[in-house]
Amino acid sequence: MDYTAAQKRQMLEHARSSIARELGYHIAYAPVDADWKKEERAAFVTLYYQGELRGCIGSLAAYQALWPELEHNAKAAAFDDPRFPPVSRTEFADIDVQISILTPTQSITVTSKDDLLTTLRPHIDGLLLEEGQHRATFLPQVWGQLSDPAKFLKHLLRKAGLAEDYWSDTMRFSIYQVLEVKENGK
Repeated sequence: MDYTAAQKRQMLEHARSSIARELGYHIAYAPVDADWKKEERAAFVTLYYQGELRGCIGSLAAYQALWPELEHNAKAAAFDDPRFPPVSRTEFADIDVQISILTPTQSITVTSKDDLLTTLRPHIDGLLLEEGQHRATFLPQVWGQLSDPAKFLKHLLRKAGLAEDYWSDTMRFSIYQVLEVKENGK
């Protein structure tokens, strides 16, 4: 999965204009007619405001073409992330958009917490944790804030609504990698 600089720029413009239209800005929208935009891809759109996380929504499995995936997730990150109020018009100019296009998830088999921690590749692997009704993921970019695998796992367990030291033989784990597309090279 590789894209040209022009394609990456188009992805970012599409995500940003999807948010702009929801805010009431009138954006001219050219018809989409390129094969790469029609490929089914799982993607996340992450928003930052003044360097801080401002919203992040995405899909772990491909179920629609990349173009509507980016539009939906950009709008959801801006207006439907339950951790944040909706993005306002006054914030919009200072929002930085980041797109993460995911590889398919791969189940991994681990026998213990230590086994999991040695299996993970910091700054490369995203991790999906599933335990009964509990489910959470961290994109590989989260390694930038949580570079220690034990801390990475503790925070992921907490995000899933489990105790930081929780472990069960019924937990399931999957890894994936991403292609990052960022505005302004940030």
